[in-house]
Amino acid sequence: MGKYSAKHAVSILAYCLMPNHYHLVCRGDHDGSISKFLRDTFNAYTQAVNKQQRLSGTLFQGRARAKHITSDSYVVQVVRYIHLNPVEAGIVATPEEWKFSDYLNWIGKPCEDLKPSQGSLLRSGYFKNGDSYRNFVDTSYSAGKDQAEMKLYLYDE
Repeated sequence: MGKYSAKHAVSILAYCLMPNHYHLVCRGDHDGSISKFLRDTFNAYTQAVNKQQRLSGTLFQGRARAKHITSDSYVVQVVRYIHLNPVEAGIVATPEEWKFSDYLNWIGKPCEDLKPSQGSLLRSGYFKNGDSYRNFVDTSYSAGKDQAEMKLYLYDE
């Protein structure tokens, strides 16, 4: 993702890779192309997996879906939602346990497997530090107001 995000001028603000889907929060910088970034990233990934596993064909069902986020404050809500996705799915008890997201970067914990994401710049605009983001994730996601507001950015299954 790093290679193609640089090539297509796309900032990856947050991500979470799940067993059967993924979430990316991206921003096209200047003349960046998110669609070309996704195309190249997942074509390269599919080719690598197919070569390694001696397979052919697509790995992902259907096309990538995107939602345009029109409010800066909702970006943080969406990031929290995707960091909590493995918890909500019952895979882990806390987002810190899920090594396939950039949550550790967001809370300021170094992780040898992850490069720092551009999400830390976004985080610093809303939160004093990683601990304040962790507190936001841990305490402010209520079953009422926040989840109802998030429906604007979610897909119906």
